[in-house]
Amino acid sequence: MHNKGLIKIFAIIFGLVCIYQLSFTFIASSVESQAEEFAAQQISEDQEDYPKLRENAAKAYLDSVASEPYFAGITYESAKEKELNKGLDLKGGINVILQISVRDLLIGLAANSEDENFIAALDSASELQNNSPKTYLELFFEEFDKKEGAKLASPNVFANKSLSEDINFDMTNDQVRPIIRRKIDESITSAFEVLRERIDKFGVTQPNIQRLGDTGRILVELPGAKEIARVQNLLQSTAQLEFWEVYKAEKFNQFIIEADQALAQSLERESTSEEDEDENVEDAAAAQGEDENQDEEDIDELLASDDDVDDEDDFSKSNPLISLIQGGGDPQGPVIAYFGIKDTATVNDYLSRPEVKSKLGQELRYAKFVWGKPAKDSEVIELFALKSNRKDEPNLSGSVIVDAQQSYDQVGRVAVNMQMDRKGARIWEQMTTKAAETRTQIAIVLDDIVYSAPGVSNPIKGGNSEITGEFSILEAQDLANVLRAGKLPAKADIVQSEIVGPSLGQEAIDSGINSFIIALLFVLVWMIFYYGKAGVYADIALAVNILFIFGVLAGLGAVLTLPGIAGIVLTIGMSVDANVLIFERIREELQKGKDQALAIKDGFSNALSSILDANITTGLTGLILLIFGTGPVKGFATTLLIGILTSLFTAIFITRLFIDGYAKNGKPLQFATAATKNFLANIQINFLGKRKIAYVISGILIILSIFSLTTNKLNLGVDFVGGRTYTVRFDQAVNAVELESQVNEALGSAEVKTYGASNQVRVTTNYKVDDESSSVESEIQEALFTSFQSYLPKGFTYEDFKVGGDNEDYGVMSSMKVGPTIADDIKRASFYAIFGSLIAVFLYILLRFRRWQFSLGAVAAVSHDVLIVLGIFSATYSFMPFSMEINQAFIAAILTVIGYSLNDTVVVFDRIREFFNEHPKWHLSKIVNYGVSGTLSRTLNTSLTTLIVLLAIFIFGGDSIRGFMFALIIGVVVGTYSSVFIATPVMYDTAAKKGIDLSDKNQKEIDEETESSIA
Repeated sequence: MHNKGLIKIFAIIFGLVCIYQLSFTFIASSVESQAEEFAAQQISEDQEDYPKLRENAAKAYLDSVASEPYFAGITYESAKEKELNKGLDLKGGINVILQISVRDLLIGLAANSEDENFIAALDSASELQNNSPKTYLELFFEEFDKKEGAKLASPNVFANKSLSEDINFDMTNDQVRPIIRRKIDESITSAFEVLRERIDKFGVTQPNIQRLGDTGRILVELPGAKEIARVQNLLQSTAQLEFWEVYKAEKFNQFIIEADQALAQSLERESTSEEDEDENVEDAAAAQGEDENQDEEDIDELLASDDDVDDEDDFSKSNPLISLIQGGGDPQGPVIAYFGIKDTATVNDYLSRPEVKSKLGQELRYAKFVWGKPAKDSEVIELFALKSNRKDEPNLSGSVIVDAQQSYDQVGRVAVNMQMDRKGARIWEQMTTKAAETRTQIAIVLDDIVYSAPGVSNPIKGGNSEITGEFSILEAQDLANVLRAGKLPAKADIVQSEIVGPSLGQEAIDSGINSFIIALLFVLVWMIFYYGKAGVYADIALAVNILFIFGVLAGLGAVLTLPGIAGIVLTIGMSVDANVLIFERIREELQKGKDQALAIKDGFSNALSSILDANITTGLTGLILLIFGTGPVKGFATTLLIGILTSLFTAIFITRLFIDGYAKNGKPLQFATAATKNFLANIQINFLGKRKIAYVISGILIILSIFSLTTNKLNLGVDFVGGRTYTVRFDQAVNAVELESQVNEALGSAEVKTYGASNQVRVTTNYKVDDESSSVESEIQEALFTSFQSYLPKGFTYEDFKVGGDNEDYGVMSSMKVGPTIADDIKRASFYAIFGSLIAVFLYILLRFRRWQFSLGAVAAVSHDVLIVLGIFSATYSFMPFSMEINQAFIAAILTVIGYSLNDTVVVFDRIREFFNEHPKWHLSKIVNYGVSGTLSRTLNTSLTTLIVLLAIFIFGGDSIRGFMFALIIGVVVGTYSSVFIATPVMYDTAAKKGIDLSDKNQKEIDEETESSIA
């Protein structure tokens, strides 16, 4: 090996850099451990709510030492910024994908156009988006073009005042499209910047925010975030701040009376109509089982005798609106009336009716009814009437705000102080001057909620204003943050989310580390057992490889996830494979009688081609996974790719440095132990002679798999069908069937399965899957709490139960939501990933081996493996004691199976090609059998070590990746089999028909000669 000195220097420098990068993680972890010890000393376990008190104490400790140097001038604060990023599944937190509404952006660009063609195109695009890979904008353009004579540059669409500098009436649709695309892209970029600024002020370390292509989606990852509701509100709040003049309550006294009378008449007509329609149904019901209904009749008679109830019923019928009023406002004030919070939907319905609106009269015709912000624990809410106009535009909008800070008002209440720009200050002064003169109020409205409506005694100059309300300090800080960052240009819906509680994250770390250590120990011991002292050098190279992987991950700022740990552990098996290939080739050269130095040189040289081919094919699948994957899957692909590169370097160069250094003075170095010296040495098997049996076995397995896939199908997870999943933990063993029946009563449709231990279940539901609002999330969790309450610890509240709640040991430990639109996108991406990897590998092998027969054999083997893995999952998911959902992690497993199977196949093909070049006069059948037999030791060795590694992760690696590992275990077994009994025979059969063996002998003669030569 040339340039040994240069390689040594590079390896040492690279190792030191990795140690430096990892030192930040060590320092941050050490300080946090000290903080936990400090908190444990300060807060005893017998104190009420001690987990939160300890958390606060630890946080206070970290704040106090954050800027103090810990080691070599490195502070905790700087170490925390550069530590190895932990993913959601290891640290807990929230991961969401937000969909910026392109429809809203288009409506805004069109100045709220009501053009029929424009609205119809928007509606059609909305319908098509769920089942189309195209973006909403492209679908809108296509649908608009279908409208005869429709012009994007129409004054009723985009040729309006706000876009006059970019679009004129003479432009064609083709000329307008790129302008609209640019405007949409600018708006999404603006939304991205607004969200990033909000998140930067939130206080989470190592947040991640990125745009996802041109889809209008934005990924936000906040590891360690615990206040889930606060985060969701921060991300989705549009921050539509407006300042409105308001009417005095006395203006609406007559309106309420007249509206109440009109409603009473209207509702009576509707009631009479419904009674006529239902008369036959009621008669039929009355004729059934009078005896059975006797008790109910007695109750009805009792109720009918209650005069108070009668009076109330009559009053609510004759005064439907007034009967809902729970208090009147000051006639000179802005509050028209107080209503019950539970009645707001009814009141909204009443006030929106045409017969009610007609009573507003000319003076109040543009009145806009808006609710106030209810006080904490209050059951009533205020109703205001804003002085709107024909265009429904406020007097002043929040775009004029240049700064906002949390503050306190004159009586010490929490408030938000705002500063306006020059233009805003001028309008604000005009508004307050008018309000002071007329003794009226100005409503400060945020996202259609009146936060305050203060009276004004004097004009306010300088553009200063204040929002007061029932704020906590954190709420006020968040509101100030949102107002400083500005409003989102359109609503942002959470189309995918994953929330993981911190205790579940810690368990994932523990299980991941356990599986890592067990797998590593086995591999280290096995290499020494099988290869003796050479195995020790391979183990040292493996340790260096692990240092490199973690160092590179820390240096790149990559996120370590639980599948990422699995990727590292799998990389251990792959790096061993490279050393196994080298050592097996050296043993072969020694058996040929070569001296040790030459055998080592030729062994490394001959193994290089196989190592490169095997790792490149695996790398191709990893690269495709990186491109199409998201979240933890991307983390798996990242560690896999980094591991492939570092494994190649350590196996080819580091191991070589140690072996050459030991053997340079002629010291004998054995590449085997007494137990393994002659294991599989000089073995020759007629594999091709068994291929027909293999074809039959594989054919049966494939037919059974296809049958199961068509009848039993697959257990598709929410990644592919949309919906929500919740991992719920109890303090006792529970029966999933009982829980499912109770949940179904509340949600209508849900699936409950035991997930890991007997006290933990996973709930999956598609209840209101199309509704993106955060209120649905609360509604489902409240339904789960009600359904599961009898199984929860005594005194357990909803605040304890919900995800991110007060109790970290029981309740909802994690949740995940995938909207139907993004589920379709995930399915498409998975399809592209699998078939893209097959095509990429086919082309690479074709390029590398120069014959399509090799490519066909490899793809046939891989397809065979994928079908069988799918078939086993289809046939067994209903009774396996762990989750076998088909999700993104499963797609990662399939691609890894493809990579592993190809790795095996390429090594075999490489040896066949080598024999073909060395013995051109041999018959192809003999070359193939010798090639497969020559790699048998390596194949079994690598498969065994990889299988043990996977089993360690499967057993000790945690519930969330057990299905993932099971797929890989099947893949390794089936992949090892297919590389010998599918890939090679298919290649041979297609090559033999083309006459590649240059032989005129028939197949029977070839087989007979092969058998005799082996004998």
